[in-house]
Amino acid sequence: MMNLPEKFRTLIITLSDRVAEGEYEDLSGPQVKAMIDEYFNQLEWRNESETIVIPDDKSKLRYLINEKSHDCNIIITTGGTGLGPRDITVDVVKGLLDIEIPGIMDHIRIKYGAEKPNALLSRSVAGIIGKCLIYTLPGSVKAVSEYMTEILKTLQHTIYMQYGIDVHQKH
Repeated sequence: MMNLPEKFRTLIITLSDRVAEGEYEDLSGPQVKAMIDEYFNQLEWRNESETIVIPDDKSKLRYLINEKSHDCNIIITTGGTGLGPRDITVDVVKGLLDIEIPGIMDHIRIKYGAEKPNALLSRSVAGIIGKCLIYTLPGSVKAVSEYMTEILKTLQHTIYMQYGIDVHQKH
């Protein structure tokens, strides 16, 4: 069993050509940051989160994840989870995962897809790279809020499991 980190480090990566070029303001990354910071504050766990914007570029994303997954406890991407030719996030991340956690994203697609069938087109993935949790979210602020709401319901238990801390009740 390992101890939890004294301070968690969270990296939020927004993938968008237009945001990277300054055509649009990044709204999704700050939304993730606000939700994750509030979550850790409520748990009274220390967290340092950082946001970064990059274009939809496979090599930049791969490099960033390879560099930062050693230093970060959580990486959350926003953008690039759809079916378009520039939607490269899922393909890059899937190739780097040591462990995939399919249930959380399946749940989100089914929950929101029941009302909005287009939500079923998201290819978002979740998993672990080394000791780093990674979640890929769609780019819209509304989707980010929906995904984060569901992810945060399981995050503490996911972290405990990842660090080998048994919080299951003994019968």
